[in-house]
Amino acid sequence: MPVTTRAIQGAPCWVSLMAHDLEASRAYYASVLGWDYKPGFQGQGNYSIALAHGTPVAGLGTGGRVVGFPVSWTPYFAADSADRAAERVRERVATVAVGPLEFGKGRLVVAADPEDAVFGIWQGEIDPDWRVGWGTGAPARLELRTRDPFASALFYGGVFDWDAPGADHIDVRYEDERVVLRIAGHAVADLRGGGEEAAPDPHMRPQWHVYFSVDDVEAAVRKGVEAGGTIVCPPSASHFGPVASLRDPEGGLFHVTRADD
Repeated sequence: MPVTTRAIQGAPCWVSLMAHDLEASRAYYASVLGWDYKPGFQGQGNYSIALAHGTPVAGLGTGGRVVGFPVSWTPYFAADSADRAAERVRERVATVAVGPLEFGKGRLVVAADPEDAVFGIWQGEIDPDWRVGWGTGAPARLELRTRDPFASALFYGGVFDWDAPGADHIDVRYEDERVVLRIAGHAVADLRGGGEEAAPDPHMRPQWHVYFSVDDVEAAVRKGVEAGGTIVCPPSASHFGPVASLRDPEGGLFHVTRADD
């Protein structure tokens, strides 16, 4: 039996891509990030678990070729109760789009915050080796681009008890013009300004962004283009190291950054 554990309430606990063509997406990300795959949860034949060096790092699923259904990466945050977290989303004038519903051995919710940035809620066990910043091929960090990072921090803090008494393992503070979420002392997510509601480029709309660790950013970009993707932002310097932004062949936006930064 695989070893699993409960994630810390309010901590990022997974990232998942909802694609149109699962096999094509699997092949693309294997080329760019070096992933292998194993079958997803029992009874979920349209869902695969991506592995980096044998460790689960992400999920890839498909909802079919639904008209208007955007291909996108979604971060999930752990909740002791998916139902309670969903109710808190609604109380804060935000949207519960899917769930709570049974998925594998847990319960999930897909929601959108008041600025329409999509995120997920997970109640259940996770692989104990999964964490943001684990290493090459794994999520390096999460970033919310939004108009008001302070209001967003209050929203997510209220949904996930970031500031609850006894939540000593969670730290949320303002640093360098952004709100930083740390779990057990490790920075896992930034909430920063920059989302523009009417911007034509989805890189600028209020949304969560997933950054993946790679050994060489420029090489990852070359592989991404050779495999049929497109460059959104070419390799450049940032406050945490070199980064680049890409869209996969179906338009899914993701980012790469050097693993040792």
